[in-house]
Amino acid sequence: MSEKTAEELFNEGVERYHAGENPEDLIPLFKTVCDRASKNSPPWTSLAWLYLLTDQPKAAYKAASKAVKYNPHDPQARVNLAIAMLETNKKGVRDHIDKANQLMVTSSDLRQELQQNFTDGLKRKPDWKSLQKVQNWLFGS
Repeated sequence: MSEKTAEELFNEGVERYHAGENPEDLIPLFKTVCDRASKNSPPWTSLAWLYLLTDQPKAAYKAASKAVKYNPHDPQARVNLAIAMLETNKKGVRDHIDKANQLMVTSSDLRQELQQNFTDGLKRKPDWKSLQKVQNWLFGS
């Protein structure tokens, strides 16, 4: 049997995440995907999210920074970076919130996807203050 491609591994990881698998258990899989497709933004965005869910904001900041570098037009990457910045007390959060808002306004699909991710994040981590703060900035209370 041949080795799975980075895309196949990524899709498998997303499916496992949506099936409710523990984010901590998925981090090694997404690290592998990022190693294999190092300039592909979605795996970095997903890895950053997993790090945020598992209270690893410094690692999340690094992964989210790469995601934004490889695709500056992905609002979820910007949201992840903003959350990581809040959690590590870094300056410059507003720029990423403003850009995410601009990107979100251009597409109702992106807006809906972000809303679903906020809902999912709060379901998995109910008292996530920085996520709630970013959600309020983007969607109001």
